[in-house]
Amino acid sequence: MKEPLHFYQQEKENLEQQLTGLKKKSATVSFFRFAIFLATAFSIYWFFENRITAIIITVFGLAIFIYLILKYIKIQREIAILESKIKINSIEITVLNGNFSELESGAAYTNPQHYYSNDIDLFGAGSFFQFTNRTSTIQGKEKLAEIYTENKIDAIEEKQNSVKELAEKVTWRQHFAALASLDVVKKSPKFVIDWIVNYTTVLPSYLSKIPLIFSVITLLIISFISFGNLSFSILVIWFFIGLFIASRFMKRTNKIYEEVDESSKIFKQYHLLLNEIENENFTTNILLENQKIIKTEEQKASVIFKQFSKILDAYDNRNNDIIAIVGNGLFLIEINNACKVEKWIATHKHTVEKWFKVVAFFDAQSSLANFTFNHSQYAFPVLSDEKNVIKSTDLGHPLLNSNKRIDNNFEIKEENFFIITGANMAGKSTFLRTVSLSIVMANCGLPICATSFIYSPIKLITSMRTSDNLSEDESYFYSELKRLKFIVDEIAKEKYFIILDEILKGTNSKDKAIGSKKFVEKLSKSKSTGIIATHDVSLCDLESEFLTVKNLYFDADIIEDELSFDYQLKTGICKNMNASFLLKKMEII
Repeated sequence: MKEPLHFYQQEKENLEQQLTGLKKKSATVSFFRFAIFLATAFSIYWFFENRITAIIITVFGLAIFIYLILKYIKIQREIAILESKIKINSIEITVLNGNFSELESGAAYTNPQHYYSNDIDLFGAGSFFQFTNRTSTIQGKEKLAEIYTENKIDAIEEKQNSVKELAEKVTWRQHFAALASLDVVKKSPKFVIDWIVNYTTVLPSYLSKIPLIFSVITLLIISFISFGNLSFSILVIWFFIGLFIASRFMKRTNKIYEEVDESSKIFKQYHLLLNEIENENFTTNILLENQKIIKTEEQKASVIFKQFSKILDAYDNRNNDIIAIVGNGLFLIEINNACKVEKWIATHKHTVEKWFKVVAFFDAQSSLANFTFNHSQYAFPVLSDEKNVIKSTDLGHPLLNSNKRIDNNFEIKEENFFIITGANMAGKSTFLRTVSLSIVMANCGLPICATSFIYSPIKLITSMRTSDNLSEDESYFYSELKRLKFIVDEIAKEKYFIILDEILKGTNSKDKAIGSKKFVEKLSKSKSTGIIATHDVSLCDLESEFLTVKNLYFDADIIEDELSFDYQLKTGICKNMNASFLLKKMEII
C-alpha cells in the first residue's frame, strides 16, 4: 500500500499542475470565443448587402460560438472537479499532520441512551467520527453514523474485504467525492424519497397527451401564418387559449413544483455518483451486491436519474417569466413537465429508495476505506472462535499522537471481568475508551491501532458518562441506576462486552463500596465479559472470590515533587493514589 502522506502531497502537486494548464486553456477558449463573436459581427456588417454570404457567415459563426461556449462550460466543470480534488488531498495532509478540528464533528448523532456512543467520544468535537468522516452526501454521513452505532457482529470478514478493496481505489474515491461536490445539496434525500414513495397522482391521465397535440397545432398555425394563409390574430387567440388551459391546472402544477423544488440538485448529484458506481469494477461480495442493486432495470440507474434531473431542470424554467408565459401559451410546457414528473415517479417509485441507499453505502464505505488507507500500519482483527475475546499487542487509541502514545498488550478471555485501579490521570479512562473503540472498529471491519489483534466478535455496552437530567427531574444517581438497569436487562438477552467507569459515583462512599461490589458480583455470575475502572480498591477483593475476576492497575510515581506516569497496564492493585498530592500541588489545600 502507498505511503499516505507522500501520496497526498504528490497527488496535490499533480492536480495543481493540471489545474494551471486547464485555466490557461479556459482563458484561450474565452479569447477565441470573443474573437469569433467580433469577427462574425464584423463580417455580417461587411457582407450585409450580400444576403446569402451574410447568412452563411451567421450560421458558421454562431455554430463556432456555441461550440466554444460548450467547450468553456466543460473546462469550467473540469476545473471545479480538480479544485475539489486538491481540497480533498489538502484535508488529508492536514489530518495526517494531526489537525482535524475543522472537519464536521457529527455532534448531531450524540445519543446518551445508546449502548456506547456517548461514552467513547464517537461523535462531537475531537471524536472518532470527526476524524474519519469524509462522506460527500447527507445520506452518506447518516449511513456512516449508523455503521458506527449499529453494534452488529455479523459478516466482519466481508466488511474487512470491502474496505481493503476500496482503500486501494484512492483515485476512484476522490473522483466520487469531487463529483458530489459539484452540486451542494442542503436538503436530506430522505425528504425526496418519502415524497416519491408516497406520491399520489394529482393530474388526470388524459392530460399527458394534450401538450403534444396543442404544440403540433401551434406549429401548424405558425406555418400557415408564415405562408400568409392565416391571420396573426389566430395565433394570438390560440395563445390565450393555451394560457387559459394552463391556468385551469395551475393549482395542481404549483403543488407539484413546490414538492420538487431543490430535488433537481439531489438528482444531478446522484446520477453522477450512480454512474461512477456502475462503471467501476469491484470484486468483494458486499460491493458487488450493492452494485447489482442499481443494475436491475433495463436502463442504468444513473441514466434514469439523469432523465429526471433534466425534467426537473425544465420544470424550473417556470421561474423565467418569458419562458413561462410564451411556453405555456403556445406549448403548455408546465402541464407537460408536470405530467413527465408524475410519469417518472409512477414508473420508478419502487426502486428509488434502494438506489439512494446504494449511493449512501458507497459514500460511507469510502470513509472507512480512507481511514484504512491512511493507517496501513494498523492490524486487521483476526477472527477467532477461541475463549480469547481480545488478544492484542501494542493496542493504542487511534486519536492519540503516535509519537507520544503509550500502547499496551491486552488479553481478556470470555467470561472474565477485569477490575482496573489507578491514580488520577494515570490512564484508566483512556484505556477503557481504547478497548471500547477497538471493539466498535473491529465490528465495522476496520483495522485496529495495534500490532496484532485476535478477536472473538462481541457486542459492546458501556456506562462511563452518566449525567443528571433536569428536564425530567432526574438526579445523577437515579440516571446512573437507570443505565445500570439497562445493562442488566441487555446482558440477560445476549452476550456483551461491558465497560464501566467508576459506577455509583452519585452516592456516599460506604453505599458505593457495597453496591459496586454486589453489582460486579452479579456481572461475574452472569458470565459476562468486561472491565470496570474504579478508585475503590475494596472491589479488588473480588479476585479472591471469583476465578474469573482479575485485578489490573495503572501506576503513578512522585519523583522530585513531580508526578510521573508510565501509562503501562500492570497486574495487581494500585498502591499510589495522588488526589491529596494534586490538591497540595495546585495550592487548593
